[in-house]
Amino acid sequence: MQSEHSQAIIRRFFEALKILKANKIIRGKQTFTNRHGINRWNMNTLEKDPSRDMFQSAWLAYLVQDYNISPRWLLTGEGFIFDSPSEETRCLPAANKSLIS
Repeated sequence: MQSEHSQAIIRRFFEALKILKANKIIRGKQTFTNRHGINRWNMNTLEKDPSRDMFQSAWLAYLVQDYNISPRWLLTGEGFIFDSPSEETRCLPAANKSLIS
Protein backbone atom coordinates (compact mmCIF):
# COMPACT_ATOMS: atom_id res chain seq x y z
CA MET A 1 0.00 0.00 0.00
CA GLN A 2 1.34 3.40 -0.98
CA SER A 3 1.52 6.24 1.57
CA GLU A 4 -0.64 9.33 1.04
CA HIS A 5 2.47 11.25 -0.04
CA SER A 6 3.35 8.56 -2.61
CA GLN A 7 -0.22 8.52 -3.90
CA ALA A 8 -0.06 12.29 -4.43
CA ILE A 9 3.11 11.83 -6.51
CA ILE A 10 1.38 9.14 -8.56
CA ARG A 11 -1.61 11.42 -9.16
CA ARG A 12 0.75 14.18 -10.39
CA PHE A 13 2.43 11.65 -12.67
CA PHE A 14 -0.91 10.91 -14.34
CA GLU A 15 -1.80 14.60 -14.42
CA ALA A 16 1.45 15.28 -16.30
CA LEU A 17 0.61 12.54 -18.82
CA LYS A 18 -2.83 14.08 -19.38
CA ILE A 19 -1.30 17.52 -19.98
CA LEU A 20 1.25 16.06 -22.40
CA LYS A 21 -1.57 14.34 -24.28
CA ALA A 22 -3.83 17.43 -24.27
CA ASN A 23 -1.00 19.40 -25.83
CA LYS A 24 -0.25 16.68 -28.39
CA ILE A 25 3.24 16.11 -27.05
CA ILE A 26 2.32 12.42 -26.74
CA ARG A 27 -0.60 10.64 -28.36
CA GLY A 28 -1.62 8.95 -25.12
CA LYS A 29 -0.58 6.53 -22.41
CA GLN A 30 0.13 3.82 -24.97
CA THR A 31 2.78 6.01 -26.61
CA PHE A 32 4.45 6.50 -23.22
CA THR A 33 4.22 2.83 -22.18
CA ASN A 34 5.48 1.51 -25.52
CA ARG A 35 8.40 3.92 -25.59
CA HIS A 36 9.55 2.93 -22.11
CA GLY A 37 8.60 -0.75 -21.98
CA ILE A 38 5.94 -0.28 -19.30
CA ASN A 39 3.10 -2.75 -18.88
CA ARG A 40 0.00 -0.75 -19.87
CA TRP A 41 -2.29 -2.92 -17.73
CA ASN A 42 -0.22 -2.04 -14.64
CA MET A 43 -0.37 1.65 -15.50
CA ASN A 44 -4.15 1.61 -16.03
CA THR A 45 -4.65 -0.30 -12.78
CA LEU A 46 -2.48 2.17 -10.89
CA GLU A 47 -4.32 5.15 -12.33
CA LYS A 48 -7.59 3.76 -10.98
CA ASP A 49 -6.05 2.84 -7.60
CA PRO A 50 -2.90 4.86 -6.70
CA SER A 51 -2.55 2.90 -3.45
CA ARG A 52 -1.37 -0.21 -5.36
CA ASP A 53 2.34 -1.05 -5.11
CA MET A 54 3.02 -1.00 -8.86
CA PHE A 55 4.62 2.40 -9.37
CA GLN A 56 8.21 2.50 -10.57
CA SER A 57 10.33 5.54 -9.77
CA ALA A 58 11.90 5.26 -13.24
CA TRP A 59 8.55 6.42 -14.66
CA LEU A 60 9.17 9.82 -13.05
CA ALA A 61 12.64 9.95 -14.58
CA TYR A 62 11.15 9.40 -18.04
CA LEU A 63 8.91 12.45 -17.60
CA VAL A 64 11.80 14.56 -16.34
CA GLN A 65 14.33 13.48 -18.99
CA ASP A 66 12.12 13.17 -22.05
CA TYR A 67 9.43 15.81 -21.51
CA ASN A 68 11.06 18.44 -19.27
CA ILE A 69 8.57 17.87 -16.43
CA SER A 70 9.83 19.45 -13.22
CA PRO A 71 11.05 16.91 -10.66
CA ARG A 72 10.18 19.41 -7.92
CA TRP A 73 6.58 19.61 -9.12
CA LEU A 74 6.31 15.82 -9.45
CA LEU A 75 7.61 15.21 -5.93
CA THR A 76 6.09 18.13 -4.03
CA GLY A 77 3.38 19.66 -6.19
CA GLU A 78 5.13 23.03 -5.84
CA GLY A 79 6.30 25.24 -8.67
CA PHE A 80 5.67 24.84 -12.36
CA ILE A 81 4.85 21.54 -14.05
CA PHE A 82 7.51 22.14 -16.70
CA ASP A 83 11.10 22.72 -15.62
CA SER A 84 11.19 25.92 -17.64
CA PRO A 85 8.28 28.39 -17.47
CA SER A 86 8.89 29.34 -21.10
CA GLU A 87 8.22 25.70 -22.02
CA GLU A 88 4.85 25.90 -20.26
CA THR A 89 3.88 29.05 -22.07
CA ARG A 90 4.81 27.59 -25.43
CA CYS A 91 3.16 24.17 -24.91
CA LEU A 92 0.03 24.83 -22.94
CA PRO A 93 -3.18 26.37 -24.21
CA ALA A 94 -4.71 29.02 -21.97
CA ALA A 95 -7.23 26.54 -20.53
CA ASN A 96 -4.43 24.37 -19.11
CA LYS A 97 -2.32 27.15 -17.60
CA SER A 98 -4.30 26.91 -14.36
CA LEU A 99 -2.97 23.35 -13.95
CA ILE A 100 0.71 24.26 -13.94
CA SER A 101 1.27 25.77 -10.54
